[in-house]
Amino acid sequence: MDLVTLLLFVPACFALNLAPGPNNLLSINNAAHHGFLVSCCAGIGRLIAFATMISLASAGLAAVIIASETMFIIIKTTGAAYLMYLAYKFWTSNGPTIAHTEKEAKVRITTLMRREFMVAIGNPKAIFIFTAFLPQFIVPNHQVSPQFLTLGAMFLLLEWIAIAIYAYLGLHLRRWLAKTRAKKIFNRICGSLLGGAGLALLVARNAKG
Repeated sequence: MDLVTLLLFVPACFALNLAPGPNNLLSINNAAHHGFLVSCCAGIGRLIAFATMISLASAGLAAVIIASETMFIIIKTTGAAYLMYLAYKFWTSNGPTIAHTEKEAKVRITTLMRREFMVAIGNPKAIFIFTAFLPQFIVPNHQVSPQFLTLGAMFLLLEWIAIAIYAYLGLHLRRWLAKTRAKKIFNRICGSLLGGAGLALLVARNAKG
């Protein structure tokens, strides 16, 4: 990959990483309730989902998924349903307390990682990023797979930086969330935004439509 391509890719990619969305909202919520490090570790679930999508796109399978209306509807509906489930959980929660034992902390991180993974893997928009955005920076007269994997690795690195940035923002909400009422308000705001994202995902149309 030449320097010019790299200079074009990094800022464009990072803009996508920083774009507000369900996963970045989770990073804020996780940091606000559990701390910066836990939120960053939970983001690994998101990175695993994106790495899976990058592998599919590199193998050409993502294009098949997008071309299949049935598969698209299944992914879209599953992702929307999970977002609305999270919205309900946030809306009815007063906010968890900070874990006091190592065992509780491990279980919590595992749960948050799974939540990040499910939100990311159920969003077909992410597949569009890897099938429409990344190929724009592929040099045709070079081997495609190594370039795609390199771009994918850079995307994941920038994504984790974005996770840290949103987690840092969430960290500064912890003092405000010390009160139960503030936690309830914050969770209901997050729940409303996630529910809105779920509804938007549910009405999203296939690329062919």
